[in-house]
Amino acid sequence: MNTVYERDLDLNLLRVFAVVAEEGSVTRAAARLYLTQPAVSAALRRLATFVGAALFARQGRGIALTARGSELLAASHRHLRPLVEAVMAPAAFDPATSTATVRLGLPDSAEGWALPLILAGLRAEAPSMVLVVVPVQFRTVEEALLTRRVDLAMSVADELPRSVLRKTFSSAGFVCVYDPRHARLPKRLTERAYFAHEHVIVSYVGDLRGIVEDSLGKTRRVRVSVPAFSYVGAVVEGSALLATVPEPHARYLLKTHPALRQTALPFSLEGAAQELLWLRTTDDDPVSRFVRGLIERALLPGAARPKGATRRPARAAGSATPPR
Repeated sequence: MNTVYERDLDLNLLRVFAVVAEEGSVTRAAARLYLTQPAVSAALRRLATFVGAALFARQGRGIALTARGSELLAASHRHLRPLVEAVMAPAAFDPATSTATVRLGLPDSAEGWALPLILAGLRAEAPSMVLVVVPVQFRTVEEALLTRRVDLAMSVADELPRSVLRKTFSSAGFVCVYDPRHARLPKRLTERAYFAHEHVIVSYVGDLRGIVEDSLGKTRRVRVSVPAFSYVGAVVEGSALLATVPEPHARYLLKTHPALRQTALPFSLEGAAQELLWLRTTDDDPVSRFVRGLIERALLPGAARPKGATRRPARAAGSATPPR
């Protein structure tokens, strides 16, 4: 295959050759191709030199194909026409019958509430498509996209290269989740009560700092630091610990752990923007485009909005991580 590509043949010469053969005249072919007659003649000479044989012979006032020319014209019809048709034809994609496999990067904070909604959308619109979920978080999502470990991802992200496109869903706020059987909180949570309790935080690097410490400059009494949001519900239930989590994840926790409750935080804590991320090279891919639209419809119908490729999502000042 490489030796074919390395040959110095301008395939446009075959197009000129085919039109001249159909017209039987260099003059008429030039008019049809919007070229000058000398340009068409030069193209035919270059092609004949490449082939190593005459392709036309004089016949009356016109020209006719030689045996080698007829052979080349037949081959051109067999191979060039399907190539042109393939280039001109729109990409064929029907989600109802597609069996494509899509690799979706999801943060652990979204797996519980987002994945069931996405799967329900797939069952309804693309029942034969296969979804492979790959765990990502703000530190790993860029590498996962650039190395094609994932086709697209939902995540919080900082600066990304221009090769990655992004669309913001929302900037979900935070709430406090607790077990009212063990954590006695006032009807309206105060800062004093909040900081008097012990806390569980999610840290991807195994430290004791989260968004509260980074945003407010205040230190909580952290009893346990866990590496993923999947730990939070079981840790909080049956304990007096408080957990500060994104509001969508809190809704999921209250469904899976009915004994838990949520309450508003006693201070303002701006959430990091959840975004849909994909490579610019797959922007026009029909499968990728379909899945992106499905995720938007499934999670936040009508709420997603375009975002520039290099704009940063909203995040509390000084916070380099989304641990809670």
